[in-house]
Amino acid sequence: MPGGRLTQQERRQIALGLADGLAYAEIARRLGRPTSTITREVGRNGGPAAYRADLAHRATERRAHRRRQTSVPRGAKAPPEEDHGRDAEAVRAYEETLTTVFIASGTPRMMARIMACLTLTDSGSLTAAELARHLQVSPASISKAITFLESQGLVRRERGEGRRERYGFDEDIWYQSMMASARSTAQIAETSRRGVGLMGAGTPAATRLENAARFLDFVAETMIDAAGKAREILLPQPGTASDGSPGAGADHG
Repeated sequence: MPGGRLTQQERRQIALGLADGLAYAEIARRLGRPTSTITREVGRNGGPAAYRADLAHRATERRAHRRRQTSVPRGAKAPPEEDHGRDAEAVRAYEETLTTVFIASGTPRMMARIMACLTLTDSGSLTAAELARHLQVSPASISKAITFLESQGLVRRERGEGRRERYGFDEDIWYQSMMASARSTAQIAETSRRGVGLMGAGTPAATRLENAARFLDFVAETMIDAAGKAREILLPQPGTASDGSPGAGADHG
């Protein structure tokens, strides 16, 4: 169904279409899906050069699982923030430090401020109005930044009281960040390799490009492998409680 979620088989067909150099519109036509669905799917999972069907499917399942776990029931209020005896000035200074570190890693300033704010909230999520009030910026600035962060899988959206939506820090952020970096590195490697033939195999420039491609391929593959292992070992898996025991949704067959 055009409005339903993509299946794993559909994602594999998307990957095959990208490998064959098909345009998004053609892939969408073959699947009977809107072109925008394919565009969002590929963009959210590394772009055409780094899209992997199985990784994309698992990432979607994890996001859906987290939304089910963290959604606030309609009519319920989020727990109030507590200071836990903290030094307010020290917390504000630390938030600025954390924001600066995010910016230094390449995150745009407003997005970095939101990430730091959501990281340090005990409630786990905030509304757009609460973010705007805390950061003393306009709601439009929050909306634009949240859209970007959602596209990168760095924040989650949940239903709050009434029609208001809340935004939470994605606990999988470090895995997503490492994967994004690995995809970027792999894309540079692929682009370098494409230049070898253009510059003439065996020439100094071509050799330089080939060496760069091999090095960056190795780094990207190592990052992907390490990030996957770390997430598997250190983060709770879908259907599993935080102590490692089967959760309510796990199979007991």
